[in-house]
Amino acid sequence: MGMSVWRTAQSLHTNCRGLHSTTCNTLGSKPVPALHGSSQPQQQQQQQRIRHQQRCPAPAAAGGEVGKSAKRPGKGAAKQQQQQQQQQQAAPPPQSRAVDDWEHDMDDDEDEDNFLAPYFDAVVKVHCVHTEPNYSLPWQRKRQFTSTSSGFIVAGPKPGDRWLLTNAHSVDYHTQIKVKRRGDDQKFLARVLAIGVECDMALLTVDDDAFWQGVQPLEFGPLPRLQDSVAVVGYPIGGDTISVTVGVVSRIEVTEYSHGAIDLLGVQIDAAINGGNSGGPVFNKRGQCCGIAFQGLSGSDVENVGYVIPTPVVHHFLNDYVANGHFTGFPSLGIQWQRMESAALRQAYKMAPGQKGVLIRRVNPTSAAAQHLRADDVLMSFDGQDIACDGTVPFRTGERIAFSYLISNKFVGEAARVVVLRDGKQQTFDINLSRPGVLMPPHLSNKAPSYFLVSGVVFTVACEPYLESEYGGEWVGEAPIKLLDKLSEMPGQAGEEVVVVGQVLADEATLGYEDVSNMRVLAFNGTPVLNLQHLAEMVTACQEPHLRFDCEYYETIVLDRQQAAAGTAGVLKTHSIPGAMSQDLQQALQVQWPPAAAAAAGGQEAVPAATAAKR
Repeated sequence: MGMSVWRTAQSLHTNCRGLHSTTCNTLGSKPVPALHGSSQPQQQQQQQRIRHQQRCPAPAAAGGEVGKSAKRPGKGAAKQQQQQQQQQQAAPPPQSRAVDDWEHDMDDDEDEDNFLAPYFDAVVKVHCVHTEPNYSLPWQRKRQFTSTSSGFIVAGPKPGDRWLLTNAHSVDYHTQIKVKRRGDDQKFLARVLAIGVECDMALLTVDDDAFWQGVQPLEFGPLPRLQDSVAVVGYPIGGDTISVTVGVVSRIEVTEYSHGAIDLLGVQIDAAINGGNSGGPVFNKRGQCCGIAFQGLSGSDVENVGYVIPTPVVHHFLNDYVANGHFTGFPSLGIQWQRMESAALRQAYKMAPGQKGVLIRRVNPTSAAAQHLRADDVLMSFDGQDIACDGTVPFRTGERIAFSYLISNKFVGEAARVVVLRDGKQQTFDINLSRPGVLMPPHLSNKAPSYFLVSGVVFTVACEPYLESEYGGEWVGEAPIKLLDKLSEMPGQAGEEVVVVGQVLADEATLGYEDVSNMRVLAFNGTPVLNLQHLAEMVTACQEPHLRFDCEYYETIVLDRQQAAAGTAGVLKTHSIPGAMSQDLQQALQVQWPPAAAAAAGGQEAVPAATAAKR
């Protein structure tokens, strides 16, 4: 792809939003309570305060209020306090401080503001209104809700680029986004340029020129090292003004991004990342942005564990947008692999002493690697980096990291050289990396769910948000086991989906099937179902007297075709459903369902195929 627009300052190989008044970091993460800005025990802090008060007692102020000098004594304040103690009985009322003392305080405040302005003034508060899909009733949206999170201003490669970065989960399914700068009372409308659900980042801009006046974008710094001091800046729960929490880098490794369900490079810090910190910058000691706060770790055995999106991942997201005009995602080899730390396992696969690698167990048929790699190959090297038997590669000095980090540094369509051991012989392949399909996606990338209605039977596509909507936060233990198994399965061919009967609405044609729900559809009239569009094509083109849907657990639904078509029109009218298909299916099929005669019988106005796609 040529030279990258952004580069870190060093080589990598020598490498929440708040909901209403209650905030959260990211999906599946809860805020971790923490003491901000101090790691000293409470008793020790109290003793230090007492000793400080004994050395520097606060001067009295008129009216019994604490004067400004009690917060910051000026020049000559200590001497004046000593004289007051020696002449407590005879001393006149305390006189006002000298003018130069006040000027000194004002100068200090101005210096402080001048120091903070280049960095903190670029940090904004993000106000978002969300309207998420209703997966149980996929033709509807849920009640809208609001959230607050953080973001910051960055510079694009062109002089006219004016960008804001925040988290993807901060603007998921947004209907309106507003941003407010530090110390400003005006909120500005923002619009989304790109959303990277996988890496949990979103790129925004503001069209109003007034928003950009007098502010400097943040500068990106290099990937931090262990024990480097960092500061998390944002607008977390507990107040409306900007907040700073300080910590150190405690770990750098490939981390699961809970929102995108993908493993990418992440930085663990011990600074608190609470609800509302999501999307805020993380500064190093030079005032450079070294990452984006995005999630935290919670639990009874966890204290102050936060995670940061490091600058290499940020650069990948921005470079991807610049090169393609949108976010194309992170590539993958599309394999499942196993460690080869067992000497007997290495001998069984004819590995010579000193040879290392990991065993490929399965290859995704929809990946570009499927043309070259096979199950039982030993993956020994990726792009010139030897892979150890535990699946790690060298990373900077004295460190190792999962070899998937090398893949995530690539872009979709970029070539990589792979060395495998097959039947005891080394083979080398040049593979164009791709984004393989998944059988049950972890997210819909802010798209509306697809659905198809046959009488009262609601067909839709199973995904992780669908299971969470149906079974709540404990869906992993509550959902049907056969649907949960699909989470780890690979698609057999491109376009394969898990089509399910979401529910059955009451209708004369569906009498007796009202209890069928969340069950996968395997075949229609004997033909295996590839995806929801395939099912809709077969149903709308069917001329047989009956519609037969074979489901898992040996459940079968049989409907009279003409009665089902008429029932579809009646269900649409009864439940105020705008259409029997989602808009994506209407645009893809360009057919009318239910047929015009059935729609008239059901009291619905027939919708021509040419106009159905425009709804």
